[in-house]
Amino acid sequence: MSDFLRINTLTEMLRMTEMTPPKHPLIAIIDYSKTPFNTSIPNNKVVCDFYQISIKSDKNGFIKYGRETYDYQEGSLVYLAPEQVVDYSLEDSDEITSGWSLFFHADLIRTFPLHKKMKEYGFFNYQSNEALHISEKEKAVVESIIHKIEIELDSNLDDFSEELIVSNIELLLNYSKRFYNRQFITRKRFSKNTIAQFINLLDEYFENGLQKELGIPSVQYFADKLNFSPNYLSDLIRKGTDKSILEHIHYHIIELAKSKLLNSDSSISEIAFELGFEYSQYFSRLFKNKVGKTPLQYRNLN
Repeated sequence: MSDFLRINTLTEMLRMTEMTPPKHPLIAIIDYSKTPFNTSIPNNKVVCDFYQISIKSDKNGFIKYGRETYDYQEGSLVYLAPEQVVDYSLEDSDEITSGWSLFFHADLIRTFPLHKKMKEYGFFNYQSNEALHISEKEKAVVESIIHKIEIELDSNLDDFSEELIVSNIELLLNYSKRFYNRQFITRKRFSKNTIAQFINLLDEYFENGLQKELGIPSVQYFADKLNFSPNYLSDLIRKGTDKSILEHIHYHIIELAKSKLLNSDSSISEIAFELGFEYSQYFSRLFKNKVGKTPLQYRNLN
């Protein structure tokens, strides 16, 4: 028996949290200053079949997902994707009485181009301690978009309603990308430390021969070591170095391969194994893709 509750519809979610049914079955906006949140969800742990974007301005409530507890701070946005286990909790039976949440089901956007773009918004898979902290000006921009969606939901639905609602959701997500980009820039010292730690971990991985036992390192490996989500760490590294984590890994492998090809008599298969490849053809394919020559051609030419 699972220790969490699955919620498939917004109507079901709002009924369990003692709120009025949504005006639209696939999207809802909850203003906690008008409708305080006091959950009656068993055990508070749920898996929802919809997206959630929330902001809080007081410290009464918090939610938990991923590895960390996210205690709402003023001007902080958190993004949740479907199928994430979320723990809705309250301290000392308090109610959440400020801020808001936007819930929308994937079916709302399924027939729109936004559905295919959702994978671009990696912050839906960030950990809770990687929330977006926004300025008052940015907060005003976000809340103006939420207000536009509310106007559409309060109006009589017509042929353009869903298109306008989805357009505003996409606008909100694009602004979120911009604001996260700003957050990476303003936290340069933190980012530089993280980048240095990542580079050291990458060097140590191959120096200690872990690739022979574990294979080529994954993004998840570094995320676990540095206590980040893979998406957040990937975005931070790319923003700080103009290279993805995978590009850094490949560059490191190619540099090691060049040295081994020119300074040893090992066969191509032996070098491939030493670098963590299970099959030498995968190594040869990567090498040619990055260098423009096969490993054997590179060795013979040099």
